[in-house]
Parts: sequence; C-alpha cells; structure tokens
Amino acid sequence: MSTTTPSAGEFGRFLRDLRTRARLSQEQLAQTAGVSVRALTDMERGRTRGPQRRTVQALAQALELNSADSEYLERVADTGRPRPRPAVDPASPSILPLPRDISDFTARGPALARTLALARSVDAAHPPVVVVSGQPGLGKTSFAVHAAHALAPHFTDGQFAVDLRGMDTQPADPQDTLARLLRAVGVADSAIPRDLQDRSGLFRSIAATRRLLLLLDNAVDEDQVRPLLPSSGTSLTIVTSRHALAGLEAVHRIELDLLRREESVELMTRIIGAERVAEEAQAVRDLTDLCGHLPLAVRIAGQRLAVRPQERVGKLVTELAREERRLDTLQAGSLQVRAAFALSYRQLTPISRTVLRRAALAAGPDFSPETAALLAGTTLREAELCTRELADRGLIQPDPSSERYRFHDLLKLYATEQLSYDDTTARDAAQDRTARWMLARARAAALHFDAEHHGAPGGDPDPATAPVGLQRARAWLETERVQWLWALRHYLVRGHHQQVIDTAEAMHWYSDHTQHWAEHWVEAFQCAVDASRALGSRRHEAVHLNYLSWAYDVCVYDHQTALDVAGAALDAARECDDSLQMGWALNYGACALQNLGDVDQAITWLEGSAACLRGDRSPQSRLGELSTLNTLGCMLRDVGRADEALSIHHRSEAICHEGIPGQSPGLMTSYRATVLRHLGNDLAALDRWTEAEPRLRQALTVFESANVPAWSEPVRLELGIALRRLGRLDEARAALRAARRTLTELNNPRREEAEAELRAIDGAFVADQASP
Repeated sequence: MSTTTPSAGEFGRFLRDLRTRARLSQEQLAQTAGVSVRALTDMERGRTRGPQRRTVQALAQALELNSADSEYLERVADTGRPRPRPAVDPASPSILPLPRDISDFTARGPALARTLALARSVDAAHPPVVVVSGQPGLGKTSFAVHAAHALAPHFTDGQFAVDLRGMDTQPADPQDTLARLLRAVGVADSAIPRDLQDRSGLFRSIAATRRLLLLLDNAVDEDQVRPLLPSSGTSLTIVTSRHALAGLEAVHRIELDLLRREESVELMTRIIGAERVAEEAQAVRDLTDLCGHLPLAVRIAGQRLAVRPQERVGKLVTELAREERRLDTLQAGSLQVRAAFALSYRQLTPISRTVLRRAALAAGPDFSPETAALLAGTTLREAELCTRELADRGLIQPDPSSERYRFHDLLKLYATEQLSYDDTTARDAAQDRTARWMLARARAAALHFDAEHHGAPGGDPDPATAPVGLQRARAWLETERVQWLWALRHYLVRGHHQQVIDTAEAMHWYSDHTQHWAEHWVEAFQCAVDASRALGSRRHEAVHLNYLSWAYDVCVYDHQTALDVAGAALDAARECDDSLQMGWALNYGACALQNLGDVDQAITWLEGSAACLRGDRSPQSRLGELSTLNTLGCMLRDVGRADEALSIHHRSEAICHEGIPGQSPGLMTSYRATVLRHLGNDLAALDRWTEAEPRLRQALTVFESANVPAWSEPVRLELGIALRRLGRLDEARAALRAARRTLTELNNPRREEAEAELRAIDGAFVADQASP
C-alpha cells in the first residue's frame, strides 16, 4: 500500500487490486457489498472517482480489509469527491414531514386497529410507543406511514418522520436526530443544547405539552431510540425496525406477518387491476405463492406487470418458478428483494453469516441450533446465540413452541446464494460432518426401542446431550426425522454403505412404533437394500428386503410391491442359506398375499415359514416362529377356521410360557400381549365373548403402557366390539370413540370399522327406545 498522498483517480486502481487479491469477481463483490455491478464497474474504470463514505465502508467490510487498507481506501475516495457546497443557513427550520402514503395499501387491519385505539386513549403519564418489527420485505415502513396518516387528525401539534438509517454503515446519531426534532418543533439553533442528555431533556419537556406524532423509521437498536422517546404527555411514537428491539421496556409491539393468500391477491389486484386478475385468476394465485406472500415481493411482481400491460401473468409465473432465477426476477427498478435481504446480511458478524448460509443446507422445513452448529462447524452455544440473533433480525422465524427455526422461502434462496462464497470443500465437509453426527445419534436413539438390545445404548456422538429414555429418544427421532433420513441418503451417495445398513438395522424395531410414517420407512429400508447391494452382501440384502416388504405392506398398503420384494428377499436368503431370513420372507410374502385376496396361498406360505423357522433353534428363529404362528392363526380365523386358529395360538402361548433364551422381559411381555389379543379374537369369532373380553383387555393394558398407538388402538377397537356384543354399550361407545379418533390420526383403514360399530350401537339404542 502506498504511503504517498493519493492522486485523483487512484481509487479505481486500488479497489481493483484489492478485489483481485481477495479472489472475488465483480459480481461477488457487488452482491456482498450491496452495490450494483454497474456501479462497481464505474468505480474500477475511474468513471466514479469518489463514492460516498457508506459505500466505501461497505466495500471495505465485504473485502474484509485491515484498518490500514480501509483508511487508505477512504483517503483515495476522498480525493475524488467534489468539494462540499456552502452549508445551508443553520437558522433555517428542519422540516420532517410524513412520507407519502400509498393508495394501494392492503390488509393489516388488526394491527391498524390496535394502533388507532392507542391514539384514542393516550395516558399522559405513559405516552405510548408502538414498535413495528419483522423480517425484511414485510412492509413495516409502509404500515407505519399509512398508520401515521390515519392518525394525523389526532395529533394537531405536528407529525414528524425521521429515517434513523438503521441499515446504513453509519446509522443516524441520536444527538443529531434530536437537533432535527428540536428545530422541527420551533427551537432555534442557538437554543439547542450541545450534549445528548440535555437535548433529550429539552425535547421531552416540549413533547410533554404538545400532542405530537413521531415516526422513527428504520431503527438500529434501543440506544438509538431511547433518547428520542417522550416521557410524558399525549404524544405517540411509532418505531420501525428489522430488529426486535427487545430491550425497549413498556412498549406496544406489532410484529407483522406474511400476507394471507387472499390478501396477496388483493394487493396484486390493486396494482394491476381487477380485470387482469379475473382473466388469469389461478396464475395470480400461483404468482403470490411463488412470492411467498411477502409484501415486497408481491409488490415487485405487481409493478413488473403494471409497466407491461400486455404481458401475461402466467409468463411471470413461469419465470419465478425457476428457483435459481427467482431473486433475479423479483426486481422492478430500484425495488429489489435481494437488496432488501443484503442490507440485513451485511450487518451480521462473520459467524452469524456462516450460520445463516449453512443453515440453508439443512433438510426439511425447519432446523435446530444443533443442526446449525454442525453445519457451521461451531459450538452449540455459539449456534444458539447466532440463531437467536438471526431471529431478532427477522432473517429466520422461530417456532412458537420449541427451539427450532425456519426460513421464508425467498430468504432461504438468498442464503443459498451466499453459499456460493463458501469453499466447495468446506460445504462438503459440513454436510459430511452433519450426516455422520445425525446417523450416530439416530442409531443410539433408535436402539432404545430394540427389544433385543440389552442395556443403555451407546455410540451417541455427544453423550452429554443424548436423549435419555424412551420418551426423549422418541421425541428426538420424530423432530429430526427429515434430517436423519437426509443423512441416510447422503451417506449412501458418499459410499458409507455399512453405516447406512447399521442405521436401518437399528431402526427396524422403532419402525413398528411409527408405521404411520409410511413412505419414510420405504425410503429408509430401500437405502439399506441399495447399500447392501453395493457391498455385495446377499445376507444384508435379504434382511433389508424383508424390512422393505413389511414397509410396503403395512405402511403404504402397496401389497403387490410388498409381495415382489418378499420374493426377492426369499431368493437372496436361499442363495446364502439363511433359514431365518427365508422364514421372514415367507411370512411377509404371506401377509401381502392375504391383502391381495389370495388367502389359501398365504396360508401355504405361512406353513412353510413356520417349518423353516422351527428347524433353526436360535432365539431369533424362535421369535420368528412365534410371529409366524400368530399370523397363521389370524388368517385361519379370517377364513372361518376359528377352532384351528385357537389351536395355533395356544401353540404360540406355549412358546411364550416356555420362554426364549436371551430375550428381555419387555419383549416377551409384548409377545404375550400379542398372543392374548389373538386368543381373544379367536374366542370372539367363536362367540365366546365372555372369555374374549378379559384377554383383549389385558392385551390393551400392555400396549397402552408401551405407548404404541399402532398396537393399542386396533385392540381397543376389538375390545369395544366385544363390549358391544356383551351389551355393555356405554363402555363400548367410549372405547370405540377413542379408537376411531386415534385410528383416524394414524390413517389406519380400520377407522371405518370403528365408525360402523358406533353406528350399530346408536341403532341398538334407538331400537331399544322404540320398543314398548
């Protein structure tokens, strides 16, 4: 860096050298600094020799210059600036009129009503302050200006608006702002105190005797606002900020939200006209959806159409549908969605920028600070602080009931754009790190539900924060299921096949508890099948084809595919001479055959399964035989052979009483409850309702204690049927209603059976009332 006095025109050469040294293209530097590419080109070519101070500061920040380079960049810029003209007469008054209201202002009715109500009932001891906050592009300034114009008749001593320039590199100094306000209320320059405290005191003393309306737009923080707030009197202050300004005490908060779809369409109608909207009503709805119902985006789209009256709305919809071009398309003149986001992004610390960018890599609609920490390569504590800061600045939206966050669609696109400034290797490492951690925790959490796994599961990547116990493990697996399923896919693509297989294996018991996840389990077990094939392991392939057949049959009700997959599992098991997996393949195939209506063939497959498993005396085969006998008995009962079913299920009961070496008491309790359920249904099919009812009730008690609705609610339905047949209608109605409600939530087809049973009870009640 030169230490000589800079010459005019040196700014462009020095800026270009700095950009080249930083290995940034003009487009990259322009986007990070929030200036246009054309403006940056003009600077580097010497057409613009002395840009404004805040532009220079933005460039220095984007280039991450040290203090010496920053100072020299400002010096060379200063040499190219025109000399200032003589100042205006300091005695002239400073007028702070309200900005122009917009005629097409739309929605925000409740927020406006709240603000108007405050104006009508001002407490002189506590002059109201309204803080309007929210993410970039929500129309905070438009709302505040519209409210101020509506309130103006209530504040006859003056309405004043001040732009506090909160997004500038040098926000307005409250001391200077107070000088402007004092001039606006008639104080001569010679009477304006010199220091902040005295200026604030004088302004407050004047405001206490007048009815003023103050609009403090675009505040950066609480310290900028506090000295400007009246302490008594009947004035009203409206403050807008992209920050929450949580430190301001005793204020009325209005947090603007996205528009509803109908409000977005209404705004579009006011901009381009009702006739045009009526001609392409669906296209207009699609357009507002693509704008994410963000008022700024909807307005920009509307303005683009307004200046092109012949253009079809559908054409703009097609352009916006391309995600990679959406932010480019959402600009009309000086209005730009990207620029609105960039203002907030530039003010973030480097670590908060990293968290925002990397959080865009998270799978699913929301993410936790835990995921953000993994992706950003920082500590959980740092990620928690950053996500809260990002939420306070309106860049991400917090979940109202848990510590999770989500992006607005357009902000996620902006954050994804910023990922282009990350090194590709760093992004890949971030995703690998996150996938590895997620799968390790998912395996450990899922093993809580593995009845064959004894003791507390190990292997969690962070034992200090690991979920402890069934409920917490279940909660974590549920909350993060999109993220760990993404990790499974990611590891499959990256070639970590054994880890994929191990994770799916750990999940297979847990999948029984969450059958309603449907396609989720199909994808998880398909990943394991693909990983097994990549390793060339036919045994692993047979295992996971069996799990996949179960998922198709039980979770998504695609019985033909389930049968085909079971056939593939049988072939793989035979090839590696695995009798256990052969038995399970025949079992799962039989279930699919039954659902396809071929019960005779299903029974044949089940008999083959039982014989196959009976020949292997391992504990796993004994469990498989028990499951197969239970299923076989059910099929025999369904075809009217209830006596044979009862005999088969007594064989199951004998295995349970005999016990299976190495199996946990909890697992055997579940199997005994399953056998009790089957025995109860066999007895019910034989009209032995008095014997059936206690067995069904015992089974229900066990399944309820396990907190597995997929198991307990079908039994509750069956108990309700038994109670109805026993004439205990009140008990039956309560059981059937509870079963219907949960079966509906689980999307279980037996909900219709519960509904039919309830109608039968109501019919019996009506008939009883009508009888003499």
